[in-house]
Amino acid sequence: MATPLHFFLLGALTLASLAVALFFFRFAADTRDRLFVCFGSAFIVLGVHWLLLGMVHPASEVRPFLYLLRLVAFLLILVGIAVKNR
Repeated sequence: MATPLHFFLLGALTLASLAVALFFFRFAADTRDRLFVCFGSAFIVLGVHWLLLGMVHPASEVRPFLYLLRLVAFLLILVGIAVKNR
């Protein structure tokens, strides 16, 4: 069973992910580097993941599929690194 602290921490993770994404997008605007765009997008996806994880009941069967969002985020990071090194 989820406790209020659990929901608080998920909210904090969501807010932190979105704040980090804003920093990466600002750096992307300053440097015109696609790596920062990929990192910012990955953190947006991670923020959405944390938000949805807090909204879904812990015993829900949909919950494991939310982890596909994390896979998308990590793939975005890998794409950004590959594009930067190309």
